Amino acid sequence: MAEMMTNSPEETEAAGASFAPRVAAGGVIALYGGLGVGKTAFVRGLAAGLGLDAGVSSPTFALVNDYGGNPPLAHFDMYRVTGWEDLYSTGFFDYLDAGAILAVEWSENIEAALPDNAIRVYFTRLDEGRRLIRWEDPPAAGRGERRGGGKDGENG
Repeated sequence: MAEMMTNSPEETEAAGASFAPRVAAGGVIALYGGLGVGKTAFVRGLAAGLGLDAGVSSPTFALVNDYGGNPPLAHFDMYRVTGWEDLYSTGFFDYLDAGAILAVEWSENIEAALPDNAIRVYFTRLDEGRRLIRWEDPPAAGRGERRGGGKDGENG
């Protein structure tokens, strides 16, 4: 697992921008960590790294923000997702099937639905401003198979 430290929101954004070359159409960046650890700042940087001039904000209440682009960047907040029905209602699989790039906050809530090749990024708040960002690169490039996806979570 690789890691980096950031000392400000701006550095966390720069870290996100550095991930843009790692993700292609249909790619998923799964973001893990509690409130206020820098996930949205990271996505703001990712959007900039993808050449998007988007007003990136947390999709907490909307559940998904679509920032456009080619391929489009879809930013999800899965904090309130508690089951497959909730997940389907977010449009997650529609965006994935359309080849969008997905940045997913609170990925731990949908772990079973993430493709095997998702880039998993873990955020730890060390103190005010400082963050430890660790990540696992996917086993192979390109789109992966979903782990679940059936109505009740069965493979499908």
